Amino acid sequence: MRDGDAIVDEEQFGPVLPIIRYGKVQEAIASANRLDLGLGASVWGRDPVQTRQVATQLQAGTVWVNQHGAVHPMVPFGGTKRSGWGVEFGVDGLKSVTTQQVISTRK
Repeated sequence: MRDGDAIVDEEQFGPVLPIIRYGKVQEAIASANRLDLGLGASVWGRDPVQTRQVATQLQAGTVWVNQHGAVHPMVPFGGTKRSGWGVEFGVDGLKSVTTQQVISTRK
């Protein structure tokens, strides 16, 4: 697969994972960030310092390291760019679907 293929350029929500060869890590990061989508990404590798460094450069709401798709109900989950507004799960997700009300009564 390569940049420009529909399976690469469109956000997937199924059991599909395009694999793209790259020569340098910075090329892979640029490829991942080039689209106006950013729900989730994953970084795979043996060096925890390098995988963390790459993860921080990816424009995605969630970046998994050496795993993909693990969502915990206590951790906010949401995308960036055109991959959604706000988050679900966690305290931030709960706040996004609630309305605060203050009732102040004079004594």
